[in-house]
Amino acid sequence: MATAVTAGHDPAEWAGLLEDVAKTGRRLRREELEQLRSYGDRAAQEGRGLAELVDERLVQTGAVWTGRTVDGASMAALRAAVAALATGHGRAYRERLQRDESGRREFVADLLSSRSDLGRLAEHAERFGLNLACAHVVAVADGDGYDLEDPLVRGVERQLLGRFGEQDVLLAVKHGRLVCIVPGGPAEAPAVQAFAALTEGRRVVVGRPHSGPGGVVRSYEEARNALEQANRLRLPGQLLRAADLLILPVLLRDRDALEELIHGVLEPLVGARGGPGPLLETLAAYADSRYVAAEAARRLGLSVRALSYRLERIARLTGLDPDDALQRYTLETAAFGARLLGWPDQAGS
Repeated sequence: MATAVTAGHDPAEWAGLLEDVAKTGRRLRREELEQLRSYGDRAAQEGRGLAELVDERLVQTGAVWTGRTVDGASMAALRAAVAALATGHGRAYRERLQRDESGRREFVADLLSSRSDLGRLAEHAERFGLNLACAHVVAVADGDGYDLEDPLVRGVERQLLGRFGEQDVLLAVKHGRLVCIVPGGPAEAPAVQAFAALTEGRRVVVGRPHSGPGGVVRSYEEARNALEQANRLRLPGQLLRAADLLILPVLLRDRDALEELIHGVLEPLVGARGGPGPLLETLAAYADSRYVAAEAARRLGLSVRALSYRLERIARLTGLDPDDALQRYTLETAAFGARLLGWPDQAGS
């Protein structure tokens, strides 16, 4: 049984293989093709490109074939050899991508975990082009059931990475929500806006910028908490910033005081005909309209006269005038707290 000719990287071995094929007219054997695949695999792991490998083989082939008539068997062998190189190189490249992607996902998951080893995060950050000494912001998209393998998420990731690059955007899924990590600076606003635009109209909340290994998880927690509160309050707007909602944790920090304010100011509205709902809605619309009666009436679908009647009822029942600056602030804070705590539907919960 004929022994397969070595198909390694040495030019003499390659020349010997070509000579043997030209002399016998045979095809490359299985062992020879596997040697070429293994060579392509090793070259890819060493960081060599496929074009470099193919060019290397063609140069060696040209040196052997110069001045000779090349038959069909030799050309078929050359094509098979190049295909085997490409197969081995592609196999190693795909495996490397899978390892890199797995490591990248694990790293991003650690970034978003408050229980991670911050020293280890800082050590691994450079591998993924992340300078944790710089400030980063985290944007969280509303929804649940996101998965990194979903076509929607894959599409968002491709477009963001294609536009901003891996060093400027990291995408992750945390508790079923889509999360985008962006370094602070000139690229921050365009990247966040692009992320929000790609999430199919879902609400997106952006945390404040924070530096250091723990900065990412801090920004993430701010964004996540603000998103939940914005949904509870049914705040308008698709893209919100946690910095604009800092009053919410302040109000919730002393829940007993907030409940006392709500009950002390708004309890009289419970006895109103139709319940407190329409009157609370009126206070919210009036505040959102910056106390412009015509705009508030438009938002509520009322006439200005009907709006005025509701405001008079609120003043009569609570003893506070929405058109008085100090009393207006008390009413607005109480009404905002009521929305935050779900009062009166969730009173006492």
